[in-house]
Amino acid sequence: MKRLRRLQGGFTLIEVVITVAIVSILAAGLMPLMELDARRTREQQLRQSLRELREAIDAYKRAADTGKVAKSADASGYPPSLEALVEGVPDATSATGARIYFLRRLPRDPLAAEPTVAAAATWGKRSYASPPDAPAAGDDVFDVYSLAPGDGLNGIPYRQW
Repeated sequence: MKRLRRLQGGFTLIEVVITVAIVSILAAGLMPLMELDARRTREQQLRQSLRELREAIDAYKRAADTGKVAKSADASGYPPSLEALVEGVPDATSATGARIYFLRRLPRDPLAAEPTVAAAATWGKRSYASPPDAPAAGDDVFDVYSLAPGDGLNGIPYRQW
């Protein structure tokens, strides 16, 4: 009878404590890896958003250069704002007044964006007239950059991506 009770017994307190300690050590080792993976994901989103915005800006410039978008003689041909890429512009070659759209939606900067801030305000904008080493906003949007502080995993500051 005593032998039967011994076989039916549960875990001892020592076994439970050791198991909890092993699991917590494993979890503590995984936390930095999970944080690194989350940062890498946000950086991939930043690269994709920058690529999408720059392709849309270039498409607008090509449309302006080919005469599909009306521009004045002294204009650079780049969009006046990021919102113009989403709202669209009248097609100068269309008799029906069709519009040309360059983006479905304006992406947010995944590193510097607060949910309450408008998507266009999350990006730094460089006009065609500003120098590359001191980007500044102006009459048009020649390029965009991240406003996030710090460096990426590749060692390059986010503003220079």
